[in-house]
Amino acid sequence: MFSEMLKYSFMQNAFMAAVLSSILCGIIGTFVVTKRMVFISGGISHAAFGGLGLFFFLGLDPMLGAFTIALISAVILGLYSPETINSQDANIGILWSAGMAMGILFITLSTRSYTPNLMSYLFGNILMVHRENIYYLTGLTLTVVIIIFSFFKYFLSIAFDEEFARLQAVPVPFFRILLLVMTGITIVALIQMVGIILVIALLTIPTMISMLFLNDFKRILMVSVLVSVFLTFSGIALSYFLDLPTGPVIIILGAFILLTGNLIKRFYINK
Repeated sequence: MFSEMLKYSFMQNAFMAAVLSSILCGIIGTFVVTKRMVFISGGISHAAFGGLGLFFFLGLDPMLGAFTIALISAVILGLYSPETINSQDANIGILWSAGMAMGILFITLSTRSYTPNLMSYLFGNILMVHRENIYYLTGLTLTVVIIIFSFFKYFLSIAFDEEFARLQAVPVPFFRILLLVMTGITIVALIQMVGIILVIALLTIPTMISMLFLNDFKRILMVSVLVSVFLTFSGIALSYFLDLPTGPVIIILGAFILLTGNLIKRFYINK
């Protein structure tokens, strides 16, 4: 089955993008879920869509706008403590909705219609990934992996207990902002390839599945990457043979496995 698909260059690119996206989302997503930053990540990603629309309206590179707004949002949110962020969930919701609204508004003002190229930033199409995207994504993945594992104990400490990390002389604000910046860059880098919706799903679903049966953080991180690879590979294969959109297939498959895992744990393992 896979050998038939791999005869096509676009499928080869899709599978390579799936592996790299899975590594990025599996690693970053484990910290995002553990630190309960899913809503914040969603806010950053949708605010980035606003920057994309604004820069397109101004005749500039849309991706540059997405990166700019994502980084600004990540730094601003990173300056707040988790307690403050949790009390500001309404503001994050406003950032989420306002970013999307602004992006759609500027795109409409620019084109008076929704162009497939721009709307792909929202929904993505992993089957349209080019080899140049693979090179860029490889560099980003290596950079994130090197940063995370070079300062792993610091990121781990702020993920679980920032107060204790401060007592251990860890520069908490710096690593909190750095984690959010890497999250923002990861989201924006994957927007055009897999779309905002699938990025959020890959940041959360594989980690949630791993957490059902594991307690050790390092194991959760590694298994999250493997689960993400399985979901993306299976989703691409199913969408190819069933002639269905790839992103929704991956998300529905992940949600189904997560639901099934919850039921198994509840009625059999915890029985």
